[in-house]
Amino acid sequence: MDTRRMHEELPIAMREAVDDFGRHLARVDNRSEHTVRAYVGDVVSLLHHAAQARCTTPQDLDIAVLRGWLASRMRDGAARTSQARRAAAARNFTAWAHRAEIAPSDPGAQLASPKAHRDLPTVLRADQAAALVESRPVEDKEGNDKEDNEELRDRAVLELLYATGIRVSELCGLDRVDLDESRRLVRVFGKGAKERAVPYGLPAQRALDDWLRHGRPALATRASGDALFLGVKGGRLQQTVVRRIVDAAARAAGLPHTSPHGLRHSAATHLLDGGADLRAVQDLLGHASLSSTQIYTHVSTERLRAAFKQAHPRA
Repeated sequence: MDTRRMHEELPIAMREAVDDFGRHLARVDNRSEHTVRAYVGDVVSLLHHAAQARCTTPQDLDIAVLRGWLASRMRDGAARTSQARRAAAARNFTAWAHRAEIAPSDPGAQLASPKAHRDLPTVLRADQAAALVESRPVEDKEGNDKEDNEELRDRAVLELLYATGIRVSELCGLDRVDLDESRRLVRVFGKGAKERAVPYGLPAQRALDDWLRHGRPALATRASGDALFLGVKGGRLQQTVVRRIVDAAARAAGLPHTSPHGLRHSAATHLLDGGADLRAVQDLLGHASLSSTQIYTHVSTERLRAAFKQAHPRA
């Protein structure tokens, strides 16, 4: 059953509670649209399960209902990562309901989170990342001005993604005012509207200069506003277009499929390989927890292990 239908079938007290919870996530906690949608969907599923167990209000939730809901999702074949997110959504909801005096207690505080399996991210070697950023599209170009302007944009996008390791959503949200060209810093608003300053190097600066001097003015329209990167119709560049740009550049460089997040993984790993401090990389990436950054040390360790096995006579 889809989320909308489950929402419609909820008892009114539950329906009003989950709607208020969604507004709280967006307006007070400043969660991203994606996070709000995922958490609200999970809570709707939880409350629908609770309603089937004859609960009618958030006050009726207890630890048995929460565990029963997670168990039912596990029987449906849910991945461990999805289960971890569901547990987090349930804990957030019950804690909010208790604070808002909708429920007398917080049963989610007793809910253990399934430990999500974390695969090591696939990263490019430094030479592969350079080849991707410097690649040219494989399609034949007619040499017209519009395509030249798009090429300037694409180069700037690739350089900035790899130079800074920012998320694709953060890149698309950049305005021209967010660039401090004299200090080569970009102001980024990450998850939860948290602001950070990230440095970028000379290659990115040169690509941005070319885009801002020649490419952007040619594509700009009244709809452009102050957006740093623009689509072909002059509006703010969309994430789907950025993903196509990165994938096309990877194909042109003869590399396997690569995403903007793959460039983020690569940038973080190359920083650590070059001797960067783990805390500094955490700040650059905008990770709330150091544990999110430590996965890149595992990537570097695996590379060392592979090199040892390949090269050492007693490996």
